Amino acid sequence: MVSLSKHEPVLLLILRQAQDEVVFQVAKDGAGMRVLVVGSGGREHALCWALAASPLCDKLYCAPGNAGIAGEAECVPVAADDIQGLVRFATGNAIDFVVVGPEVPLVKGLVDRLEEAGIKAFGPSERAAALEGSKSFMKELCAKYAIPTAAFRRFTDPADARRYVREAGAPIVVKADGLAAGKGVVVAQSLEEAEAAIDDMLVQRSFGEAGGEIVIEEFLEGEEVSFFALVDGTHALPLASAQDHKTAYDGDKGPNTGGMGAYSPAPVLDEILADRVMAEIVEPTVKAMAAEGRPFKGVLFAGLMIGPKGPRLLEYNVRFGDPEAQVLCLRLMSDLLPALVAARDGQLGNFHLRWKPEAAVAVVMAAKGYPGPYRKGTPIGGLDRAQKLAGVYVFHAGTARDATGQLTANGGRVLGVNALGSSIGEARARAYAAVDLVDWPDGFCRRDIAWRAMARLAPGRR
Repeated sequence: MVSLSKHEPVLLLILRQAQDEVVFQVAKDGAGMRVLVVGSGGREHALCWALAASPLCDKLYCAPGNAGIAGEAECVPVAADDIQGLVRFATGNAIDFVVVGPEVPLVKGLVDRLEEAGIKAFGPSERAAALEGSKSFMKELCAKYAIPTAAFRRFTDPADARRYVREAGAPIVVKADGLAAGKGVVVAQSLEEAEAAIDDMLVQRSFGEAGGEIVIEEFLEGEEVSFFALVDGTHALPLASAQDHKTAYDGDKGPNTGGMGAYSPAPVLDEILADRVMAEIVEPTVKAMAAEGRPFKGVLFAGLMIGPKGPRLLEYNVRFGDPEAQVLCLRLMSDLLPALVAARDGQLGNFHLRWKPEAAVAVVMAAKGYPGPYRKGTPIGGLDRAQKLAGVYVFHAGTARDATGQLTANGGRVLGVNALGSSIGEARARAYAAVDLVDWPDGFCRRDIAWRAMARLAPGRR
């Protein structure tokens, strides 16, 4: 039985297995759960949108949230990395369950502090979050437990690092060890580019402490894909596949970003390959973390390279990806809240999720200049028109309202324009039709989201 906190005497939760669906029956006169989502981006808007639809959720908060999230949850002015402030809010407002969106509070131990205060939380402990918080830790774990990944070396001395890349040759990959908001990875096509990345991280310290140590990896050929699994410390439940677009501009050009678009499902990851990922990468990692005394609970996000030798692990994240979370939430048919509670409570062994057969595409609209310097406060219009299109959902990633109530940009990635469709092509067309209705001269987007899927699929399946 999934544990739901102090409301159990009045909240009836019956799990009944019916083919591949878990049916939840809630007493009509029972009290629901008070849920807090931590974060302020498109991922958190998508999570709030899904959680608000749960019959188990009686009251939903988001800290700090954004202008779009305010339509789904009550936003509270507590920063996502204010660990003490979040614990105070959760205990002072009788929160039953906390869903932590971004990686920074996870790496800083928010889940540990909440659990110590008697508040149940979805996400890994501080020790388990090292899978994302330290690339060196992740790579050493893979080496110790024979989890397939790229060959690597670790460096703190720039001269040693330069010497190594000259010996290894290009292309080669240079990564900041710590958290860098998705931007601390350089795929260097030349030795000059690799040495510049080394200097940027180890000498100029562009990523601060996150770049105090770097990891240099072999370059892997193939196609990248995002693989997600809910984990309860022992069991792993795979989610639908998705593919992200990291670089800023069309044709996979420009600097790395936090993600400029995504789609689901990803045709490159068929059922046979997904089974291999679970057997060769995800399940061995879950066992390895338990063996290391760092049992993992939460969502495990494996960035994979699918190449001639099969799937190999590029990196782990310990939270839902963004914008991948947006397309996953759109395609999820099952109630998200009990699935997250089951992960926290170690009850995923007999849990199943159902997915819509439709495809989903997300196009990120970002402020001009992103991922470099950009302006805040620029006005945005046309969202009402965009969201009236069939199958379209707009998730806010970085928005606010000014004193007059005007919606404005308040970040680098600002909107996630999503659409469902019977095929990748239909969802893509709907998403771009909605983008064209958004009135935001200071924004831009990639115009080739899902190009790999379109190229891979036969014309009749697009």
